Amino acid sequence: MIVGWCGSNDHRIIYYTQHPLVSAPDGMIQLARKGLNIILISRTLSKLQDVAKEIETDFKVRTMVIAADFTSGGEIYDQIQRQIENMEIGVLVNNVGMSYANPEYLLELPDNEKLIKNLLSCNILSVTRMCQLVMPGMVKRHTGVVINISSLSAVIPAPLLTVYSASKAYMDKFSEDLASEYAKHNIVVQSVLPGPVATNMSKIRKSTWMACSPKVFVASAISTLGHTRQTTGYFPHALLELAINMLSFVSPRLMEKLTINTMQNIRARAMKKSTTRPSAAPAGEATTLTS
Repeated sequence: MIVGWCGSNDHRIIYYTQHPLVSAPDGMIQLARKGLNIILISRTLSKLQDVAKEIETDFKVRTMVIAADFTSGGEIYDQIQRQIENMEIGVLVNNVGMSYANPEYLLELPDNEKLIKNLLSCNILSVTRMCQLVMPGMVKRHTGVVINISSLSAVIPAPLLTVYSASKAYMDKFSEDLASEYAKHNIVVQSVLPGPVATNMSKIRKSTWMACSPKVFVASAISTLGHTRQTTGYFPHALLELAINMLSFVSPRLMEKLTINTMQNIRARAMKKSTTRPSAAPAGEATTLTS
């Protein structure tokens, strides 16, 4: 997650993620280049410290680190609140995410109960609670930006990713109505629904025109801020959404069959590669706040 705060001559971002950071994510780099100081939140303190040092060295900004596991439930938010309560946060980017290791039927998910609990805590509770922590200051100052990173799977058929796609649909709907609630306070809330991006979570190793690199996606998505409340963030992903929804409108049964077959094929290939399937894919980036 990234949370950003601003005070007298001070601008701060908080970045939180559920998986250990190896290097600074592209979204964080874009913000650090603007001279914004950064708070990093993730599970592994040592990795956080390494990334914080990298950012301070490369961009001459200040950093702060907080160790927290967003699958652990509600107790972590009191800790986070205590550490950011005196900071004026101008922008919050909720980019935390956790999915399945591979497409799977709901009743056949490995370690079913634990996986579902962790996924909902990571994808739904974190976004809701972080907005509750950060937005009171935005209301008080009558300005702020909240960017929630959902998924294209929230608005297109996504069988065998049922819990993940439903959690991202929650984020999209939450963003839509939150934007209406707080527009009178001059707070911008945007929902971003990316399609395929070449990341560890998506398991796409090589970027293409459709499955772009994180750097390309971030640059494109940032340009939409202030122009629309909901966006795929990247033009090819908008075309993909349009094509899928048009086919769903013309022939819902055909679209369902194509989607199920595609997911079943991905599942079958994954099962051939490994007889022991991990319970979940790595969680994605989490939340960014800037001023």
